[in-house]
Amino acid sequence: VMQLYINSAITRYHEAGQMRNRQDLKAAIIEGAALRVRPKAMTVLVVVFGLLPVMLSDGAGSEVMQRIAAPVIGGMLTAPLLSLFVIPALVLLLKRRALGLNH
Repeated sequence: VMQLYINSAITRYHEAGQMRNRQDLKAAIIEGAALRVRPKAMTVLVVVFGLLPVMLSDGAGSEVMQRIAAPVIGGMLTAPLLSLFVIPALVLLLKRRALGLNH
């Protein structure tokens, strides 16, 4: 989903004739990525807070549920790092070459 937002922003910049150099490409990527920050944060918070009672419980079956919930919480805490930092950086590297903006 992050790449769709970034590609949409790059397309808008390109069609408006604003894609002249690498700084314009960076601005388009930041604009596209910024639109995904709030939805991503809300998703992470809902999942983590929803599974927090499972992680803190000590009733019957809690050991099994905690083993199921722990990787989900871990994934939800690391997924935003991938979405908000790694994917935009990779798009910058790939699009820069594709658009011929190596300078």
